[in-house]
Amino acid sequence: MKTPTKHQPPVLDLYRRKFLADAAAFSAAMGFSTLARAQTYPNKTIRYIVPVAAGGGADMIARATCERLSRVLGQTMVVDNISGGGGVIASQAAARSNPDGYTLIQSFVATHGTSPATRKLPYDALNDFSHIGMIGTAPNVLCVNPSLPVSDVKSFVAYVRQRPGQLAYGSAGAGSLTHLVGELFKQQTGLFMTHIPYRGVAPANLDLISGQTQALFPSLAGALPHIRSGKMKALAVTGLKRHELIKDIPTFEELGYKGFDGQQWYGIMGPAGMSAALVNQLNEALNKVLTQQDFKDKLASEAVQLWAMSPDAFKAYVKSDIERWTQLAKQRGIELDS
Repeated sequence: MKTPTKHQPPVLDLYRRKFLADAAAFSAAMGFSTLARAQTYPNKTIRYIVPVAAGGGADMIARATCERLSRVLGQTMVVDNISGGGGVIASQAAARSNPDGYTLIQSFVATHGTSPATRKLPYDALNDFSHIGMIGTAPNVLCVNPSLPVSDVKSFVAYVRQRPGQLAYGSAGAGSLTHLVGELFKQQTGLFMTHIPYRGVAPANLDLISGQTQALFPSLAGALPHIRSGKMKALAVTGLKRHELIKDIPTFEELGYKGFDGQQWYGIMGPAGMSAALVNQLNEALNKVLTQQDFKDKLASEAVQLWAMSPDAFKAYVKSDIERWTQLAKQRGIELDS
C-alpha cells in the first residue's frame, strides 16, 4: 500500500470530511424543517376548550373570540365545551395536551384564580399552562334589595352594623368570586352578615330580588338587567375605575376600600411547554382581535372591557390574582374540598 502524499488525503480524512458535510446538511435541513413548521402554523384546526356548558356569557365570549381569532390566524377554530367540576376537567384536559398550539383553553377567574385559592386541584394553575393573553375583565357589583332604606355604601354599612347577624348575603357558591368579594367586604368593614351559598348566581339573584337575602356581589353582566329594571340597587363596583355601563356607581377603591381591584377575567392559555414563538404569535393575533370595534361592542353585552396584555404581563396578573384570593381565604378560614 502506498503512503498517501500531501496531495492525497488519507481515507479516514475523506470519511471524516464526508461525515461533517453530511451532518451539516442534515442540520441545515432540520433547521429549515423546524422553521418551515413554525412559519406554517397553524396548518390544521385549533381546538379551543371552554370550561362551561354551551350557552351563557362565558360561552358567548369564547365563540366571539374564536370567530375573530380564526380570521386573523387564517385557520378554523372549534369550540369544545367541557363542563363539570367547576372547570377542573377542562383545565386538566388542556394541561395534558400537546404543547403544539393546537389545543387552547379559555381560562377565567374561577379556574385560575379563586378555585386555586380555596381548593386542592389536580393541576397547577400557574405552572401547568402557557399564558398567551388576556381577553378582558368585568367587575362585580354590590347589589342590595331595593326595599332596604340605604342609598350608598356608607348607609348600607351603618344599616347592617345596627343589625348584627340579622342580614344575609348570597353567592354563586362557596369559593366563588361572589363569595370571596363578600368576605373581603366583611373583613374591611367588620360587619357580621350570614353567607348563603347557592348553586349558581341565578337562584342567588332570585332570592335577593324576593328579599330572602339582603345583599349580593354578582358580576355586572348578570346584574345589569335587574339594576336597570329597579329590582336591584347597585351601590359600588370592583375595579380601579368606574364602568362605562353604570358611570354613576362608584368603585370601592374611590370609597376608600382597598383591594377591590379584583374582577371577573377571561384569558387564553395553552399547556405548559409551548414555544415562545408560538405564544407570541398567538398573543399578537389575540391583540389584533382586541382592537376590533365590533368585538368590543359584542363583549359589552357581558360588561367585559377588553384589556390587551403581553404573555408575561398576563402571567403576572394571574399570579397576583391567585395570591390575592389565597391570602383572603386563609384569613377568613375558607378551605374547600376539591
